Amino acid sequence: MWAWQCVLGGYGARDSELMTLKAVKVIQNADLLLYDRLVSNDVLDLVGPDAKLLYVGKTAGYHSRTQEEIHELLLSFAEAGATVVRLKGGDPLVFGRGGEEMDFLQRQGIQVKVIPGITAASGIAAELGIPLTHRGIANSVRFLTGHSRKGGTDPLFVAENAADPDTTLVVYMGLSTLPSLAQKLMHHGLPSNTPAVAVERGTTPQERMVFAELKDLADKIVLVELVSPTLIIIGKVVALSPFWPQTLKEASFLVEVK
Repeated sequence: MWAWQCVLGGYGARDSELMTLKAVKVIQNADLLLYDRLVSNDVLDLVGPDAKLLYVGKTAGYHSRTQEEIHELLLSFAEAGATVVRLKGGDPLVFGRGGEEMDFLQRQGIQVKVIPGITAASGIAAELGIPLTHRGIANSVRFLTGHSRKGGTDPLFVAENAADPDTTLVVYMGLSTLPSLAQKLMHHGLPSNTPAVAVERGTTPQERMVFAELKDLADKIVLVELVSPTLIIIGKVVALSPFWPQTLKEASFLVEVK
């Protein structure tokens, strides 16, 4: 039996084969599994026959449960003695609100174990052959959220501090705020021809991507109608992808990976 009352698990990027062995084990031993929108059926098939499943997913503008309700569900089942697994896509502590859930439960005296997952930035960059850091090209990587806490069209972060040509920027949940972000980055000195890519449903058979220079990326996303979930990578390292020269050569806005 697991010693932890609640496990916050990440099953990694959306390719189920990228899950860690530890994540598989906790899923198989769960009494109750609370799962998000991006958790695929082949992951859910790993759950034991006697375990209960509870969907608590969120989409833009619609939450099946509020975050506070999720907190209370985790608490009530953990206090009842169940082995509770809160399963998230990517890594639970990278824009997954896992830190909030962990803090809440620990303040209530609940033992919490975190199982890391391959975050979308790592999974998608590897899929596209983009090194997030590269000697002489990018000496750091920065993960950004495209959503402010209260919503709206302005990202939370300060673009002035992010407009570093030697840093790779990875933007989670930034589809709607990209036009504003791109303008701010260029205004604060990031070259307009900085390579960039937007990836819809990364690491899945339905993956689609748009490569473009920063100044053109938002328009090309609209042209090909990318939808959420889409991850955006901005930086000189994007040009190292084997898809980048092919895209420019063929003047193609959209590449589909089979």
